Amino acid sequence: MAQGRPPLDQAAQQLIIRLVTENPHWGYQRIQGELLHLGVRISATAIRTRLHRHGLDPAARQATTTWRAFLRQQAARIVACDFDTVDTIWVRRLYVLFLIELATRRVHLAGVTANPTGTWVTSRLATCCLSSRNEDAEMLVTPVQAPNANVYAERWIRTVRAECLDWLLIVGRGYLEQVLRVYVEHYNRHRAYRTLQLQAPDPATGLTIVDEGREGSVHRRDQLGSLLHEYRRAA
Repeated sequence: MAQGRPPLDQAAQQLIIRLVTENPHWGYQRIQGELLHLGVRISATAIRTRLHRHGLDPAARQATTTWRAFLRQQAARIVACDFDTVDTIWVRRLYVLFLIELATRRVHLAGVTANPTGTWVTSRLATCCLSSRNEDAEMLVTPVQAPNANVYAERWIRTVRAECLDWLLIVGRGYLEQVLRVYVEHYNRHRAYRTLQLQAPDPATGLTIVDEGREGSVHRRDQLGSLLHEYRRAA
């Protein structure tokens, strides 16, 4: 009695499932080609049958991705830009132009003005791009009143308000700019960021882990009238 085709070994089955799971837009024929590159020769019929048995569609599926996922994938090459608004005690609205690097979360303060004209914005962005050596940067405009399209910038706005601006009385443009420069320095060099493994966007070098029981060797530095606290190990 003739025997049928021998069943796929467990390793080959797991590899098929892994490929289709990690690449949902691949069909069974694309998977067959990838397996061949890996030195695994399996028929397209066997791959299709295996996918059916696991409840997976063997046909290529339309690739879909969320805007957040797209931003994460392209983070190394994207710098988000936006305005924040701050009202002074004299009921005068000021506009804060800032940039944030998606990959590192490093923030750059581009400028503060009461009249954000197109000329002013262009000049400030050009200065920031030149200073960060992004002369060939391409600008993409996000939709109006769509905060999810610029989530990293929106997150920073909430942070700077909650930790800084909501606790201060702003008297004018010069004072606001001074406050923001101090906070941006604190944010970039000292504030722990969860998605950066609790490191700051631009952490200090030479960090040394010492005995947790060591006492009397941590100094506190106050910023913005004791609003911000920075802790350093004594030399």
